[in-house]
Amino acid sequence: MAVGVFDLFSIGIGPSSSHTVGPMRAAAVFAEELKASGDLDKVASLRVDLYGSLAATGHGHGTMTAILLGLEGFHPELILPEEVEERLAAIAETGKLQLAGSVQLPYGVQDMILRP
Repeated sequence: MAVGVFDLFSIGIGPSSSHTVGPMRAAAVFAEELKASGDLDKVASLRVDLYGSLAATGHGHGTMTAILLGLEGFHPELILPEEVEERLAAIAETGKLQLAGSVQLPYGVQDMILRP
């Protein structure tokens, strides 16, 4: 079995790709599926529960940041560094995120429940 360099390394925000790339992709897929189902505008609130190592070390490894960006519809391999800072500042300032890039919801890191 041949293994290439792209099999070993992921492109995405850090500092720990296992705690950012996967959660960001999962959050983006969730938001996209919600939009595709036609139920996006029915969402009034959102809560994320994190388990295991994502909960235990998520703050230090950027998991919460990655999830917020994923819920907005960003993917790790496509988001630009300046977009990361811009969106995080907007979420912090307004207390709202753009679920799937279109529905504004009150949301922030405080809405993530940690269950280590």
